[in-house]
Formats: sequence, C-alpha cells, structure tokens
Amino acid sequence: MKFSLSWLKYFLETDASVEEISARLNAIGIEVEGIENPAEKLAGFRVAKVLTAEKHPQADKLQVLTVDTGEGAAPLTVVCGAPNARAGLVGVLGLPGATVPANGMVLKVAAVRGVESNGMMCSTRELELGDDHDGIIELPADAPIGTPFADYHGADPVFDVSITPNRPDCMGVYGIARDLAAAGLGTLKPVEAPRAEGSFPCPVEVRTDDPAGCPAFYGRVIKGVTNGPSPEWMQARLKAAGQRPISALVDITNYVMLAFGRPAHAYDLAQLNGAVVARKAQDGETVVALNEKTYTLDSTMTVIADDSGVHDIAGIMGGEHSGCSESTTDVLLETAYFDPAHIASTGRKLNLTSDARQRFERGVDPQFLDAGLDLLTDLILRLCGGEASHVIRAGTPPSGAKAVAYDPALAATLGGVPIADERQKAILESLGFSVAADWTVTTPGWRCDVAGAPDIVEEVVRIHGLDNIASAPLPRTDGVARPTATPSQKLERRLRRAAAARGLNEAVTWSFLPQDEANHFADGNGGLWTLANPISEDMKSMRPSLLPGLLSASRRNVDRGADSLRLFEIGRRYLRGEHGHSDERLSLAVLLAGDRTPRGWASGKAAPFDAFDAKAEALALLAEAGAPIDNLQVMGEAGAQFHPGQSATLRLGPKNVLARFGMIHPATAKAFDIDVPVAMVELFLDAIPGKKGAATFARAHYAPPALQAVTRDFAFLVGIDVAAGDLVRMVKGADKANIVAARLFDDFRGAGVPEGHKSLAIEVTLQPGEKSYTDEDLKGIAEKVTSAAAKLGAVLRG
Repeated sequence: MKFSLSWLKYFLETDASVEEISARLNAIGIEVEGIENPAEKLAGFRVAKVLTAEKHPQADKLQVLTVDTGEGAAPLTVVCGAPNARAGLVGVLGLPGATVPANGMVLKVAAVRGVESNGMMCSTRELELGDDHDGIIELPADAPIGTPFADYHGADPVFDVSITPNRPDCMGVYGIARDLAAAGLGTLKPVEAPRAEGSFPCPVEVRTDDPAGCPAFYGRVIKGVTNGPSPEWMQARLKAAGQRPISALVDITNYVMLAFGRPAHAYDLAQLNGAVVARKAQDGETVVALNEKTYTLDSTMTVIADDSGVHDIAGIMGGEHSGCSESTTDVLLETAYFDPAHIASTGRKLNLTSDARQRFERGVDPQFLDAGLDLLTDLILRLCGGEASHVIRAGTPPSGAKAVAYDPALAATLGGVPIADERQKAILESLGFSVAADWTVTTPGWRCDVAGAPDIVEEVVRIHGLDNIASAPLPRTDGVARPTATPSQKLERRLRRAAAARGLNEAVTWSFLPQDEANHFADGNGGLWTLANPISEDMKSMRPSLLPGLLSASRRNVDRGADSLRLFEIGRRYLRGEHGHSDERLSLAVLLAGDRTPRGWASGKAAPFDAFDAKAEALALLAEAGAPIDNLQVMGEAGAQFHPGQSATLRLGPKNVLARFGMIHPATAKAFDIDVPVAMVELFLDAIPGKKGAATFARAHYAPPALQAVTRDFAFLVGIDVAAGDLVRMVKGADKANIVAARLFDDFRGAGVPEGHKSLAIEVTLQPGEKSYTDEDLKGIAEKVTSAAAKLGAVLRG
C-alpha cells in the first residue's frame, strides 16, 4: 500500500521527518518496504523560459529555441518539436545529464538535423506527472526562472508499506495515522463529514436478498452532478497510491477507499433498470467487469443486480455497463457490508483480485456505512455539485464490537514487559478501544482482528515498543546437548556432502510444476496433486519426481551458454496414497548434461555423459546412503522418460526399486526443449531398508588385516544376454569367508570368442585371515568361483 507524506499529514498533525515516520512505522508492525522521493527523479530539471522560437532550417515540424535557465549564463539552444513551443513560454527544461523518468533516457548535448540541442523541453508524460503528451508543460508566467523543478512542483515522498492480513484497519491512510498518533508521533485529526439529510426521497429501491453474503446495503441518489476531472490535490494523492485518475466520481470513491479503507461504488443511474438488489447469482450468469473481462458466475456468489441483470461482482469489482462516464448526471451511491468469507471464496473461484476485495475479505468496519456515505456525499456535492436524496438502508450490519475481559498483568506475564495500568489504558483508548473500570475492553468496529486478551496484549506491547522487551536466554541443561537431528535429516546431510564431494552442484527447485511437465513424470502413481488456487499456471501441480525441476534448470543453464552441468537435488516428491491421502517420499535426483570432458589436444573431441556415468553416481550415492549395493540387481523398466536401451533400475529383489538411471528419452528431451546429451539418476531413499541393529550396536573400530590381500583373475565365456553385474555378484558370493571384492575389468567380443558369446574377465580379491593361503587353499577357492559362475552358464575361457 502506498501513500504520500502530505496525505498522511492531512490526517496526522506532526513535525516528524520521513526517516522518523519510517522508523516508527516499522517499530509498531507496519513494515516500510520502500520510500520514493520524487525529487530524485526530477533532478536535473529546472524552470526555464523560452526567449525565442524559430523554425528549424532542416525540418518543418521542429523549432530552434533559445532558453533562459536563470543561471545568468548565455541562453541555451534547444531543438523542440512541441506544437505549443513559443517565445515567452515558461516550462520545464531537462539539462544534459538528467534522466527522463518516463523512459530512462539520459539527456546529452546532441545535434538534431545539424543544429546542436542542449537539453529537452518536457511534457507532463515525460516527467510522469500526467498523460498529456500533446505539448510541453506550460507554467505560470511568474514561475521563478532557474528554480529546480522539484522545488517548484513540490517533492512529496511516498511510503510503500506492507500491511499484514490481520490489520484491515491499516488498509486506509487514516488508520495508519491513528496508529502513529497512538505511538506518540503526532495528533490524529478528527474527520467528520457533514450529514446530508437529503432533499427528496430516494427514487431507487435498494434491498438485500442475500443477508448471509450482504447483511447491509445502503444507498442514495445524487442528481444533477457534473462529472469532470478531479481536483489536482486528489489526483496527486491517488497517483502517489498507484491509482490512475479517471474522473471526479470514480476518483472520489477510490479516494475514500484508500483514505479510510471503505470500498464503495457509484452507478450511473441512467444505466439502471428497476430495484438494485444484493442477491445470489444464478448459475451461468455473466458480467463484463470494469477490467473489460467477462466472468461466468455461480449460485454461491453475491452480486449487485437490477431487473436487467448483474451489474457488479459484489465487493470485488463493478460492471462496465453501469460505471460512471463523462456524460453521467445522476448517480446511485452504494456502501455495503459484505461477508469476508463470501468475498474470499468468490475471488478465488473467479481468480479476480482488486483493492476492494483486499479490504472486504480482511474485514472492513461494519459501522462505517453511514459515515462512509456521508464522506462520499460531501465530496461529490463539493466537487461535482448536485442534489442528494434521503438515504435508503436495507439490512442491518453486524456490530463489529467485542467485549473482552482483560487483566493488565498479562502485559508482563504474556508480553514480557511490565507496563503501568494507566499507560495501558491510554494506549488502548488512543487506538479506539474503550476500557471499563473492571478492565472489560470493548474493541472498535474497525478491529475485527482482536478476539481475546492475547490480542490486546499485542496491541499494548507493540505501541509501548517491542524494543523495550528485555532479552531473556532460554534455560539450558548442563552438559553436552543431546542431538536433535532425525535419522532422515542425518541421511540428507550425509548425502548432500557426498554429492558435493563428487563434483555435483546442488539445485533447489520448486515443489510445484506446470501440469504438462508433471504429467510427463506421473508414471501412473495414482494421479497428480493439482492445486485449486495456484500462484500461477506454471506452479499448478505438486511434483511427482525431482527430475522435471532439474531438467528445467538444465535448459535454463544451457540456454545461457553452459556446456557441462552436474546437478543434484534432495527433496520430496508428492504422490497420491491410499484413499487419496498425500504421500511424501524423500528422493535424490542427479542430472548430468552436456560434456563430461572438454575437447583438448590429448582427448580430441569433447566426450558427453553416458548411462554408465549415471550408474556410477547412483551406486556411489546409494553406498553413502547405506544401501547393500553388493546385493543390487540391474534390471530394466526405468520409466517412459528414459531411453529404453540406455537405462536401467537398481533393485533389491524384483520389486523393491532403489534407483533408476540412464539417458533421457528423445521425447522427454523434446518436451523440455533440451538438445544436449542428458543422463539422469533418481534415488528413492524411502525404499532403502534400514540396517538391523543400527540403533543399538556401535560401529566396530577399524583394524587393518595382518596379511596382504591376494588377487586372482578369471575369464569366463558367457552368453551375450548375461549381465556382467550378475556374474560379478555370483562370483563375489562364491566364498564369503575369503572373497572380499570382485570387479569386471574386461569385456571382449571378437576373434576367438564363439558367436553369441562374450568374454568377461573378473578380478577377485582374497583376504587371508590368520595364515597365508596354500596352493590347495587357492585351488579350492577357484573351484568355488567356477562352480558359482556355472550357474549362469559361464565357463572358464581356455
């Protein structure tokens, strides 16, 4: 929310500086996100007078001006194309070095069609002071020549504050001024509009047929108005708040909303037909709103309608058809109280936000209906003229006030700071609360957020000063603190360190995905979790896998020139469990894209990543996670996102999949617009079985063996379809007492190898115990190895 300093001081009598006001706002819980100083934007622009204006010798539509800058120096030559440029005109000159606010252009001395120009005479649009661009600014003839334009125009700082959802009273400048006055930064000025009783009965019937959605609906007609531009002071305040001035009638309703947090609406009476009613919409009814979009309504939504149809999405946005225009002469003013829950529900369904919705769904003061109508009436009669009717009231607004039993001692016991009873009473009364002798505190209508004694403590303490609360250390038990990390957290930390040590860079991607990307990785997991009210369409579905987030990250990096990517991410994937319950699973994903090694004089061409690189990462990280990698089986069916001939899964048994890895499928690469080789890994950490006794038995200390290990090589002929990993696993398990490791070091297919076969060479590491091996020992172990390999049809190669 934005407001200018002058607007704040219209309601608050104070001499405080911008810095003091900003500091006090932050101290009482109204966060200042920024302060804009228009003087900074207008630096380099000054009031100047055109002395002469002659036709440009090389252009029909340009003039060559001599301009007096008021500095006592020689006049400057300026080329100008404005039709109203003439001798004697007093305007605004941008000097070389100044930055034009509208487009960021830095002015400099330059030749325009052969004539040197030393700056620019500016229009209101160029200085972001209005929309007029038909000519340059014309100031009064007595404007002081040479004065910086920021000083002449008035530099009014603008505050940009963040209002938390529990403070609807501060959704207007007056509410912020009230808080600052309570905090001792000035005196709040009372604002009371004269009560206009009206001179004739209201000619329009106003009623509410939806008391749940619209408990109260007030209105009155003002005839004979003249709708034109609003006055400069009102336009300046609206512009400071980020609003575009439209016309006096529209600007007045916006002004009251921004000043007092009270949305209202003005209808062109000529566009209405019959009674104006707050009612439920009918399923399928449509309305064209002021944003020129058509909305289809349903029977849960409250609307304002007449005999012709819907004119207003109640409490959110008015209709285009019945809005005020320059030709409006008679208006119906509407102030109403709409139920916050109904407003929030309608806004979510229509995906429609507005300033009015923000205020109504947080909760406006239900007792401000008459006062708001008086303010609107007074402004319209003063600025647009006309004659007001009697007020017509339909329904009854809720009181809004609550009586809360309060104990002043809670400030110390709950708030942490003792505050004198008299001081607490003064703070509450300055905020609009009433305090009885027995400390029953009655809340004002604009504080719907206060529901009990703790809320009152918060009000008292924040105005008294949060910095007055003394810091108190939490009690700590003597000795070494017990570890608080869960096993899952410890696993994440260990894997994160291991992945980083392997040269992978951690990525953190959104848990939400575009629906098409999520569908690409759904894999029939019971359907996706799709948000009914997403932040955007690109964040609509919960991710069923971490891989699509890494693929999108790789695309962004490749598009920016990265030629080698090594990314990993640890996080949750979200699946639909039984009975539609959410099922969160801990996973680790790795993505390798582009070149594994760059081109060079020794290696020649760059070498891309392949499926074996992905497998190496999967095995290394599974080992770090405590998975029994020696017992893993390599099987297919990695998923439709992987290349079927260059991917696999790692499993414990036929069903328990611990990981999948491989190259991405061409269709996946196309779906994510990736044109470099990409290998992926996904580890399902929730599928890794826990170690038996891990919680009760400590790890044995490391004791190196006394005797040196022995290696023996075996070359087997096996069928072409036999997986090397299966043979290695079979060999290693042939004699667990002696064989400590086995690895494949050669895969040969060529001369001397029968067709349909391959030669696999395996290095077996043997570790003797208390004594060295004899020849008979080694022979017996070799027989066990060949017997185990024979179960897969392998024979020793001659």
